[in-house]
Formats: sequence, C-alpha cells, structure tokens
Amino acid sequence: MTRLLASVASLEELTLAARGGADILDLKDPKTGALGAWPLDGIVRAVDTARQWPVRAPLSATVGDLPMDPVAVVGRVAETWACGVDYVKIGLIPSGDPAGCVAALGPEARRGTRIIAVLFADLWTDPGTLLPDIAKAGFAGAMLDTAGKGSGGLLQHKTKDELERFLAQARSHGLLTGLAGSLRLDDIPALLPLAPDYLGFRTALCAGADRGGALDPAALAAVRNAVPRQPLTG
Repeated sequence: MTRLLASVASLEELTLAARGGADILDLKDPKTGALGAWPLDGIVRAVDTARQWPVRAPLSATVGDLPMDPVAVVGRVAETWACGVDYVKIGLIPSGDPAGCVAALGPEARRGTRIIAVLFADLWTDPGTLLPDIAKAGFAGAMLDTAGKGSGGLLQHKTKDELERFLAQARSHGLLTGLAGSLRLDDIPALLPLAPDYLGFRTALCAGADRGGALDPAALAAVRNAVPRQPLTG
C-alpha cells in the first residue's frame, strides 16, 4: 500500500502533519533547495518531540543539496543519522562523482544507517542507472523527485511508463520506492496504480501551492483523503 510522506519545515508543521495523518514525516527546508536540510539541532528537537507521542510516524531528514563529493556526503549523512531519525535522504546528481558517493556510503549502510537515494527526474536521462550500485551499497530505498521546482512536476519529466520501469527496477533490488516532485492532488489517481511505497508531497500541502509557505491543514486533509490511509505502528 502506498503511504503519504509529508515534508515539514518546522516543529509546528511536524505536529500538524502528524495530526493530519501523514505516514512519514520528512524534515526538509524548502527555502534552501530541492533537499534543503534542517539544522542538526533542529533535527534533534524534532526527534525528541516525536518520541513523546504514543504512536508516531517514521521521521526522515534530508541532508541538503550537496555536491557529489564522497567525503562531504558521508560526513553529512553520518551527522544526520546520529540525530536519531529513521531515514536519511541523499540527493544524487549526475555531475561530480555520484557512483563514488554511493560506494562511500556503503560502510554507513552496513552499520545500520537507513539511507534513501533521491534521483532527480529532471537531471537523469535514465535514473535507474545507479540502482544496482545503490542496492549493492545497502541503501534502504530509492525515490524519484525533481530538482528544479519551477520546471514542472514529476509527470512533466517522466512518463508513467518510465516511472513504472524505475519502480520495477528498484523493487527487483529489494529497495523501498518513492515518487515525489511538485506532485499535485490531481496527480494522485495516475500515480497510485504504480504502487510506490510512498508518495511525497510539499507543494500540494501548502496554501496556494506555495512550497515555501506554511502547511495548510485543509490541503493536507485533501491529499490524505486521496491516498488510502495506512495504519501507523509505534
């Protein structure tokens, strides 16, 4: 069953998204890039806040829009994981050394760090290219997103057939799968039949579809109603 991932930019939004039924709470600062990172002390506060709830959704955290330098990537992933989140999301771009970054993260993954690779549909011609390396390194999952939030949503960069092929490749390697990228409410009926493990939202959850604005409870409710609810576990 497909779950709802909600990207949140503050502790207030974290609580709002949890109360609104998000299945995964994603700590991301939309004002500082496609995968803008929260400060590390803010991530720690979010983890501490969520631990006080009797039942909570898993927390993921992005590490920022980093250059594909293995040393920098490994350091930031390790710091973020140490904050106590359930998943760490790292964006992989074609420039630099993305394959080297994936390989360098292997030891972190083997030590138990649950890493989600984020591949950008508007940057990769074939985003499935790295999936064998991602699986070999021990990553927990892989998702498709978009880097340029002003250049259209996911379905404007990849066809449904291309998305289905990516998801099938990722599943064949035992990876969790996700789709995101300026998704709209009316994209949901087209994407649900592809059965990703989760659909990620930010823009559609904000008033006026302004991803840098505040989370809107009514918009969240509309998306929650469109994605079949999955029971939470503690």
